[in-house]
Amino acid sequence: MIPRCRLCPRNCGVPRGDTGEGVCKSGEKARVARAALHFWEEPPISGKAGSGAVFFTGCSLGCVYCQNYEISAGENRGREVTPEELSALFQNLVDQGAQNINLVTAGHFLPQVRQALLLRKPPVPVVYNSSGYEKREAVKSLQGLVDIYLPDLKYGEEALARDLSHAPDYVDTALAAIGEMVEQAGPPQYDGEGRMVKGVLIRHLVLPGHTRNSMAVLRLIRQRFPGIPVSLMAQYTPWGLAAQPGGVPGYPELSRSLTRREWDKVQEELFSLGLEGFVQSRKAKGSQYIPDFHQFDGPR
Repeated sequence: MIPRCRLCPRNCGVPRGDTGEGVCKSGEKARVARAALHFWEEPPISGKAGSGAVFFTGCSLGCVYCQNYEISAGENRGREVTPEELSALFQNLVDQGAQNINLVTAGHFLPQVRQALLLRKPPVPVVYNSSGYEKREAVKSLQGLVDIYLPDLKYGEEALARDLSHAPDYVDTALAAIGEMVEQAGPPQYDGEGRMVKGVLIRHLVLPGHTRNSMAVLRLIRQRFPGIPVSLMAQYTPWGLAAQPGGVPGYPELSRSLTRREWDKVQEELFSLGLEGFVQSRKAKGSQYIPDFHQFDGPR
């Protein structure tokens, strides 16, 4: 009998067989949509050589504006891989010069990812790149296998999390998960070339029309995770449901980009709170910054 899945906070309990029936739409085998050097992360993550980014198909959160909608909501996209193949894929990226292995939205394939890392821990830092919507015990199972945690903290308002990600429990769940990440890895540590080798960096994407939510997120980070830097992102591009005719019901503002006034307001809050980290240029938006999910530089 195929075990019923309880990996993520959804606890949907569906059997993970050949095809996925749960929120993440994923089967039993890990599925990779893209594996290639990636240069669009924060400077200490991408560096000069690039991050070895492995984008997994599916997602247990499902934001209506998802910037990776093509693979997060699409069923059976990408290529199925065994833990052995996944381990070989990591090494292939290292051989290309990747300064780390960047696991993008891997939580719904956590057992397979753990097996791959246990087979052979990459000789470069392992990055766990997450929506933040994780069970604390799931994050705990990665202790000793992950060096850098790169979680989102998307929401500070429960109503917005409910409406845009169907996750009214997002705030408390993400805070608990990030708390575990901080316990494991602590503040960022860098090598002599400024590359991050260990620690936590929290990301936040500013949504158009929702500066209040962003300011609430920043205050939560200052209160709960002192010393942990923030990556404030301006790259919002209408995508997913937000890019479709009619947009997101009740949220027409998500069909446009961030304004200069909105961005300046959130930046000012970041600076007034004394938070350290990175501030993204407003120019880093548009479909040209959405990865090509047809590129797979790994074993075939």
